[in-house]
Amino acid sequence: MLSFHYAHLPTAISTVHVALYTSVSNAAALRARIVRASQLEGTEGDAEREAVNFAFVEARLICSPLHLQTAVYQAILAQAQGTLRTKTVHSEILWALNPTNNITEAIRRYGVSDASTSLIVVRISSPDLKDVEAQMSAVVAGTLVPSDDLARITDWTSVKKHYKLNGEAAVKEAAKDPAREQVVVNEIVTSSVAMKSVTT
Repeated sequence: MLSFHYAHLPTAISTVHVALYTSVSNAAALRARIVRASQLEGTEGDAEREAVNFAFVEARLICSPLHLQTAVYQAILAQAQGTLRTKTVHSEILWALNPTNNITEAIRRYGVSDASTSLIVVRISSPDLKDVEAQMSAVVAGTLVPSDDLARITDWTSVKKHYKLNGEAAVKEAAKDPAREQVVVNEIVTSSVAMKSVTT
């Protein structure tokens, strides 16, 4: 698990924890649990919402750590400025990753689905939150792997499809060199995430 701290941001949202899980076997149950938690009331609902208080990101649609970090930072800024477009800072990450402004599409596409086998789990919190990795592993049945493993998980064809990059001149030009094409796609996608809050 990786952790980042942004000292210039409000303490309650200054720390980010990121973990990559592969061989996830409980995606459908996890998705159902998130939906159920949103509907529960009272102390039971509060406890269940806290247990799943993460962004569960479809790992195969993330090009690089910078791509994800850009979306996370945009979500934190929106929270700090009181401009969230979604209900939570964690769902805002999914919105920031999606090339359109459709929140439902963002959650369906970039969030956990019944078929997810690789997930990036993100928790934004104060630096005081303890045992984050244990909390993540308590809800995700999968193998925690180094973040470098993301490079072998990314589905570049799906990324290009969602961002409509197949006709992009720079991508076409680099198509004969897969490594170069991935660099170009990552740069375009990361820039799009960074610019999204400015253009909407």
